[in-house]
This record gives sequence, C-alpha cells and structure tokens, in this order.
Amino acid sequence: MADHDCICTQDKVKEYLELMAKNVGISDLTDPALAAYISDSDGLRHLRDLFHYPKCGSLPDVDASLVDPSSDCIYLCGHSLGLMPKATERIMNEQLQKWARMGVYGHLSGDLPWAYCDEAAIEGVARLVGATKSEVSVCNGLTVNIHVLLTAFYKPTEQRHKILLESRAFPSDHYAIESQIRLKGRNPEESMIVMVPRDGEECLRTEDILQKIQEEGDQIAVVFLPGVQYYTGQLFNIHTITMEAHKKGCLVGWDLAHAYGNVPLQLHYWDVDFACWCSYKYGCTGAGGIAGLFIHDRFKDDKRDRMLGWWSHKMSSRFQMTNELDLDEGAAGYRISNPPIHLVAPLMGSLEVFNSVSMDDLRSRSCYLTGYMEFLIKHFFDEASPHRRSKISAKIITPAEFHERGCQLSLQFSVPVDLVYKELTKRGVAVDKRYPHVIRVAPIHLYNNYTDVRRFITALQDACQVAEQELGL
Repeated sequence: MADHDCICTQDKVKEYLELMAKNVGISDLTDPALAAYISDSDGLRHLRDLFHYPKCGSLPDVDASLVDPSSDCIYLCGHSLGLMPKATERIMNEQLQKWARMGVYGHLSGDLPWAYCDEAAIEGVARLVGATKSEVSVCNGLTVNIHVLLTAFYKPTEQRHKILLESRAFPSDHYAIESQIRLKGRNPEESMIVMVPRDGEECLRTEDILQKIQEEGDQIAVVFLPGVQYYTGQLFNIHTITMEAHKKGCLVGWDLAHAYGNVPLQLHYWDVDFACWCSYKYGCTGAGGIAGLFIHDRFKDDKRDRMLGWWSHKMSSRFQMTNELDLDEGAAGYRISNPPIHLVAPLMGSLEVFNSVSMDDLRSRSCYLTGYMEFLIKHFFDEASPHRRSKISAKIITPAEFHERGCQLSLQFSVPVDLVYKELTKRGVAVDKRYPHVIRVAPIHLYNNYTDVRRFITALQDACQVAEQELGL
C-alpha cells in the first residue's frame, strides 16, 4: 500500500461471512461453527504455529471451574505485549550458549557478532516501516528515542517554538515533550499545543488537525503525533498530516508504538522527518524490547547537534579511540550505546516471522478479523440490540472506517469495567482496561483467528451477566 489505502469495509466483511456460511450450510453468522470453519480455511493459519500460545491454566487469575486449563487462552492483548515467536527461543539460546562458550570473543565472532548485531536487523525493520536501510536504527527504548529525536530536531526560536500533540498522548510522550521544552528554555504552557477531540467525540478529526496546523503553523516547530492512538486505536493519516505540516514549515515526527508491525507504513514515501517506535507490541520482541528510530534520508549528511555516544561514531574508525568524532551517516549517527544482544535476539526472532509474510496480507487479514469482531460486538452488545443478554451494553469508540484503524478495537461499556474485566480474566481472556469504561481488545493478524474472537464474545456475554448481578442492575 502506497498510502493509507484500505479497500475493506464492514459490508465486505459481512459479504465474506455470508459466503463462507453458505459454503458450509450455516444460516446464523454468529454461529461458533462458522468461526471454526473460517479459521480452518485461513491461508495464513500456519502463522499461529510460529508462536508460543498460552494455555488457560498458565494465566494467573483463571478459574478452573469455568474453563479447561489445557485449552488455548483467548489472547487479545497483543497491542500491549505480543506473544513470543518460537524462533526467539532458539536465537536467544544460541546467544546465551555463545556467551558461555566464548565470553568476550562473542563481540566480533559468530553468525551474529554482538558489536554490530543491530545491523543484522536493519533490513527487516526498514521493510516494516517503509524506509531505506540508512534511515533506520534499532536502539534504546521508545521514550529515550523521543528524547534523542527532539534534542536534535526541536530547535525553538522566538517565532517558531511550539510542539503540536494530542490531549491523550501516552504519558511518556507528554512528559518527554514537556521536559524538552523546559530544557530548551521555554514554558510548556506557551509552547505546547494540545489538541482535544470535539465535544462528544473520542477521536481527533483529520480536518481539525489540518486546520490547527493552518492556523498556528507559523509558530509550530514540531508536529508530534501517534501513528495509532493507544486509547482509541485511531490510525492517523500520516501522509496527509505530514504533507500539510511541511507546507507551513513544520518538522513532523511520529510515535509509531502502536503502528509498527500493526499496519503497513511508508515513512520514506510519506516524507516523514523522524519517527520512533517500540517493538514489543505488534513486533513481538518481549517486554521492554529494543526500540527503533527513523531519520529521513534528506538528513543523511546533516551534522546537527544531537545526543552522542560511542556508537554515533563510524564503525570503521570507532576502535581507534582518538576522541575525535567521525559521525556516522543517517540514522546510524543517532545511536548512542552498543547494541544489547539479549534485546536484539528477540527482534531477530520476530523478523523471521515478518519476513515470511507480507504486511499487505497481514493487513487484509487484520481488517477481516477486526471487522468480524465489530460485527459480533454490535450484534450482541449494542445498546439497541435485541440480542443483548444483559443490561450492560458496549460501543466501539475506535473509528468505523477501516483505513482509520489497525488491529485494535476499544470498547466503551455502560458501566465501570472493573467487574467485567475481572470476570473475563477468570475465563482465560487476556485483554486490558483503561479506566473508567474502556476495555481494549486486539485480534492480532499474526496469531489470532476467528475462533479466538468468537470465544471472546461468549466470555464477554458471561462476564457481563455476572457483573450485572453483582452491580444489582
């Protein structure tokens, strides 16, 4: 996909469900048997076997009287932490054995020399974000990389000193921006433009972002937004926003924490100035996995001031120890420290999976999986639905348009979610909650299937019935 093009719609999802139901002689599109049939017919079903998939009995709060402990859990929390690829275990064990056998010689020996192990991942990561290899580095954690990038690219002047962000920016982003403004001698109250959705709406409209850029762009130094908003699951129009901000002379950066590995990205083509991401959500690299950053090639030979370290220095002369910096080119010149092999190894395991399938195929699968979940949520939990089994209702606050969302759906309930969430965990469901009324769910294109989605619906129905009784509704 060259842009945010997405040809899938809810009507197409329903047509697909009807076609598959007709093939197997099922009249009810909500029948679990249909979910099982589609899951078995899925051309990408083999991807699930590339992951360790948890069993119900291995989760901490499961009630064994409600589920079979030996059955697969209902893991819909990959937007928070992706599951572990089986390849990761192999690669990690190889590096641990290498350390045990070789000690310090592992830095420069073997199939994955530790001193430049990050470079082995560059091609695969660049493919996932739509970049050239010189535009990408894997290093640090996400928040550290936000600081690295803003230190280099946020250069406030009296005329142009503002940073545009959104009101529900993830706390790390908000705090990092506040601190960078203060470190540059400015006042956040004067230099932060915090965009809020319209009254009664959960998501920012693209036209409102563009209008704000048009109105205040002459004072905006940096536009810094999420590719996918963590709370609502909204996928921003990265290309359009970047293009319009450039017309006003703004630099544009993106936090792709919830977009990396989730949706197709074309950072180079979209002319993004800089971006960063974590890798442990849809990227499946484990908690605190190594992060990445993107610097557009037009800055490749840029010598702007930045945070520096040993690994900012070119490899060819790094070990001469002259203390005379020979700055590396492109994104490599924004690295600071030597790469941690025990964080790179899981990234290599993740890339083995991603290299076996195209992002366009994953995106198509994602649209239909999430569309199926949307169909069932509306059927069974909409406030006006005659099929609702409890007084508790739920609505989807994630945008309805498929090109404005990825894997995640955010469900807003008519009651506080504590009891519903608690009952879900008893039934082997892994999701997460955002107080007071939202539960985030994400059928991940890499390892979830239609049966997972249908089982979640049944568990949610049961959870809502129990919560209704406890709340005395």
